Amino acid sequence: MKMVETGNYDEAIEVAVKRLAGKKNKKVKYVQALEEAFAKITTRDMNMADNLKREGQPENWEKVNSIYKRIKNRQDKIMPLLPLIDKDGIKANFRFVKVEGLERESRENAAKFLYADARKHLTQAQEGDKLAARRAYGQLEKIGRYYRTYKDKGQLMNLAHELGTSYVLFEMTNNAPVVLPIGFEREITRMQVNDLNSQWKEYHVRQQSGVEYDYKVVMNITNINISPGVVQERQYVDDREIEDGFDYVLDENGNVMKDTSGNDIKVPRRVIIKAEVLETYQNKAANVIGRLEYIDLQRNQIIDTDQVAVEAIFENYAATFRGDERALSDESRQRIGNRPLPFPENADLLFTAAEQMKPVIKRKISRTRIII
Repeated sequence: MKMVETGNYDEAIEVAVKRLAGKKNKKVKYVQALEEAFAKITTRDMNMADNLKREGQPENWEKVNSIYKRIKNRQDKIMPLLPLIDKDGIKANFRFVKVEGLERESRENAAKFLYADARKHLTQAQEGDKLAARRAYGQLEKIGRYYRTYKDKGQLMNLAHELGTSYVLFEMTNNAPVVLPIGFEREITRMQVNDLNSQWKEYHVRQQSGVEYDYKVVMNITNINISPGVVQERQYVDDREIEDGFDYVLDENGNVMKDTSGNDIKVPRRVIIKAEVLETYQNKAANVIGRLEYIDLQRNQIIDTDQVAVEAIFENYAATFRGDERALSDESRQRIGNRPLPFPENADLLFTAAEQMKPVIKRKISRTRIII
């Protein structure tokens, strides 16, 4: 088989096993390919495992264990075919490795290394290194590949998670030359932040006792603009061509013309109808501008900023008309009958802006590239 010649031994074994399983007459080429591919890859894997062990590096035990598991899985695939005899009566020869003890030894040593390495990282974590805590957690998690339970792995993982989690406090401050309405800050900080949490980040919108915060995200309001209520009026005409009755077609003598069936020939009469529209447009807007400031509380410095701007708009159209209602456009029809409304108070517009600002803040926080 070409796969054997090119060194794709595992692929050759897969193909050969599929072609031979359940067949009464075993084709010689597949039996020979399976025998050759198995012998070569077993020799290669055993040499690789021996070389890794000779290096004497504890971290190599994970790779060694992975190799022995591959050997075992490979042997398990071939076992159901044995004894394997081709259609010419020749029995294939497979030298299986007694891999169970080797796999068990490598598994024990891999777990031992991971546990010791995690304890080393935890020592660094207890001195304030959160990344070390996360590395410790990862090493302890890997032990699960080898043992469901192992020493005090569960307790150490809980400790590593606690030491590796960054706690982030969200706050708002107003540095705009405008007094915000009472409750504005409370409205901003009422936003749900649970969906911003991840394995190593936890956000709070209120300071909790007993929590030592690592970072603070401050929504710093820097400018607020509220426009006066504006009323604009305009007058325009909608027109439309419609059919309004019909006219007879006359010949040159003024007589009504007939069609081939003897009926009078008529043509639609088209006329232009009009409606004069008086429209009133009301507009008032509040712009709230600021920046998100990401603060490293350990170093007490701003490590990043992100601009935030929202606009809350009140607008209303009201209109009346004179003329033929049939001439009105769809847009005009939507506004006919509406009445002018009282303008919202400044505080109401600002609270609308607060509602619009919350999802913007959350989106920007979730997309920040700052490592927290």
